[in-house]
Amino acid sequence: MKDFFKHIKGDAFGGITAGIVALPLALAFGVSSGLGPSAGLYGAIFISFFAALFGGTNTQISGPTAPMTAVSMVIIAGIIAANDGSVEKALPAILTVFLLAGLIQIGLGAIGLGKYIRYIPYPVVSGFMTAIGVIILITQILPAIGYYPKEDVDLVSQFKPQAEEIILENILKEEAGEGILVLENFEETIRRAKLTTEDDIAKESQTLAKSASSGVLGTIKVLPKALQNINWLELILALATIFIVYGFKRITTKVPSALVALIVVSGVAYGFGLDYRPIEEIPTGLPVPKLEIFTGFSLASITPYIFTAITLALLGAIDSLLTSVVADNMTKTKHKPNKELVGQGIGNSIASIFGGIPGAGATIRTVVNINSGGKTRLSGMIAGVLLLVILLALGPVASEIPAAVLAGILITVGIGVMDYKGLKAIPALPKDIKFGPFKLSSEVLVMLIVLVLSTFWNLVYAVGIGLVIASLMFMKKIGDLTAQRSSVRTLKEESWSDESDFPEKLKQEVFIKHVNGPLFFGSTSDFQALAKQIPFTASTVVIRLGRMQYMDQSGLYAMEDVLVDLKKQNINVLMVNVLKQPRYMMERIDIIPDLIPEEHIFKNFDECLVWIRANVKDKY
Repeated sequence: MKDFFKHIKGDAFGGITAGIVALPLALAFGVSSGLGPSAGLYGAIFISFFAALFGGTNTQISGPTAPMTAVSMVIIAGIIAANDGSVEKALPAILTVFLLAGLIQIGLGAIGLGKYIRYIPYPVVSGFMTAIGVIILITQILPAIGYYPKEDVDLVSQFKPQAEEIILENILKEEAGEGILVLENFEETIRRAKLTTEDDIAKESQTLAKSASSGVLGTIKVLPKALQNINWLELILALATIFIVYGFKRITTKVPSALVALIVVSGVAYGFGLDYRPIEEIPTGLPVPKLEIFTGFSLASITPYIFTAITLALLGAIDSLLTSVVADNMTKTKHKPNKELVGQGIGNSIASIFGGIPGAGATIRTVVNINSGGKTRLSGMIAGVLLLVILLALGPVASEIPAAVLAGILITVGIGVMDYKGLKAIPALPKDIKFGPFKLSSEVLVMLIVLVLSTFWNLVYAVGIGLVIASLMFMKKIGDLTAQRSSVRTLKEESWSDESDFPEKLKQEVFIKHVNGPLFFGSTSDFQALAKQIPFTASTVVIRLGRMQYMDQSGLYAMEDVLVDLKKQNINVLMVNVLKQPRYMMERIDIIPDLIPEEHIFKNFDECLVWIRANVKDKY
């Protein structure tokens, strides 16, 4: 009983500390996502509580994280743009995608895929994490200097013609849907167009301006205009936040520096009545389920985002299980990966129903929890409950936080999330591939491809492309290594121990191919060169297959091609010690017995040697 209460004390302190650390980040991630600070808080509350309750890592603290928020931000922006810039109209579809991602995570855990996440190559993870940092840094420049594109009159006016075009297009779509669009008579179209007000056009122009300036490329496009319209107060607040976040760590790390920066800078700005821009208002009261996810469900609205939901689920799984490994190393325990995925999926699913953004296991918060005494899953649950209490008690106060303060906090998060270990290793990694006169490391190439594509194009596709390239490069390396161990040589150049008694007079007539390792798509090219390498003196080729345990379809057809070429040259082919799987494959397409009759297949080299003595004549 004494130990039980001892754990409760440690869990309570660990959970409270982790919850305090999570507060500023939850608000910042919510704002960054595009759904507002309350979405970040709701995500932190529900994911922290339910991922801890049902998960497989006792000390893990979960909630919105930088990678999950970066991907969510892309999803949210895309769905809002498809819904005429209305967050209210887009919200059901957005939350449905998040719910789908959570359910996929539950499915991944239920079918036992958690243990396979560790096979994702490090260069892909490294490039992705660094890209997340770059994305956060660049996209937070505008709020840090107090520039909001949809409030820039000059910028918005540039989109007026496009806005009018979209409004007219929507009118025509409505009429077509109602079956009243007639090409000979546009009276109804003109009537509806006249009902369009300047406010409607301005609103559509603002939506287009905001959409065009979102993301990394959008930010870069409007940056020159933004730098001409710096709000110096907002910039000072952001810089003060960054200074305190880094400066306070030099004093002590026991108190979260992000929270200190949030309280101090917000307190000064509010206390002195400065004319700053606050974050969106945080609703008071208990979170309410967004039942329109179910009542307004439309498969068509989420179909384009199914692949994105799968990627979000996989990213959350990787993020969480990497944190679980960190927790294991610190606590000398062993997490349950599949159970952890189920817990994360349940947390994300419930958070989405209440309007929260998705999240994963958070490394910094987990480390804080462990260092503060957290021992069991109760610590993560306490962190979630603490955030709920803060929401209920301090919601109106939190609504006065300057937006620039959260931008400053996110900039420090962006700097911290980059994979400096991977970046520092770039000069040291072996240069194993060649592009013209340049030599590069294949792992560095994969990392840079993922980094660039994630930053400037699409996070989701970048990871997929990175995985494909990394897999192809890995398979090529394995193929090259296999090919190096398998070569064609005369008996004068190489012989195995059981070949030492081979008749000297027949060594020019008989050549041996030793196949070491599997014959698969990565090693077929060298094997196919066999027929071209054999000198004119050869009348018989022996292919020793005792070390070829596996043959895939590519290897099978490569074998067939070689045998056909040798048969055309009237060269006899003998096979020694054909193992079960390769023999089965060769029998399926009649290599055995059409090209290699049964009498030319031997269990060992001694039997083969008897046939050679009886049938091969000395010509040279």
